[in-house]
Amino acid sequence: MTVGPHVVSDVMTHAVVAVGRDAPFKDVVKLMEQWKVSALPVLEGEGRVVGVVSEADLLPKEELRDSDPDPYAQVRRVSDPARAGAVTAGELMTAPAITVHADSTLAQAARIMALRKVKRLPVVNDEGLLEGVVSRADLLKVFLREDNDIADEIRRDIVDVLFPAPVEPVHVIVAEGVVTLTGKVSDPAMIPVAVRLARAVEGVVDVDCRLSGDEAV
Repeated sequence: MTVGPHVVSDVMTHAVVAVGRDAPFKDVVKLMEQWKVSALPVLEGEGRVVGVVSEADLLPKEELRDSDPDPYAQVRRVSDPARAGAVTAGELMTAPAITVHADSTLAQAARIMALRKVKRLPVVNDEGLLEGVVSRADLLKVFLREDNDIADEIRRDIVDVLFPAPVEPVHVIVAEGVVTLTGKVSDPAMIPVAVRLARAVEGVVDVDCRLSGDEAV
């Protein structure tokens, strides 16, 4: 049985382009353009992530170039004078890096991205060494999961556990990620629990619950 992705290691990109602290400004820009990414991990030593340089970190230099020709006025008007004058990845980067571990859940990664307002997260091991990168697009891969896989998981891990002896068979149908539950169960108090658990299954878009309780019980 195919199991859908649940943790970062299932969806992350393993082949990652990164730079060292001393990488020149232009090299950083070239790599972003070449690999079509908006941020690069900055490494030192044997691959320990010490920061991230993003497009936002590069913009102050463009802001400086287009600002007032008076150098003193430039410094006053540029939003980030330090980055505007930076020439290496180490000077440009945001540190410490916001990272995630490979065994973190996709929900945890998504929450970090939302709270910290970043599009990509370096994936590191316990020593802080780079293992990959996970992006917003990677997190959306769960919605490409096959409907049959989703249905199998819901039957096995939710329906069979909550409703071991239903009054009428509980049917699980999944179409385009939308789960439909039908049938009659002996314990109607468990119906909201089933819906909540089904919504939490990776790849589920919505749940249409048509379960009912047995009034005679």
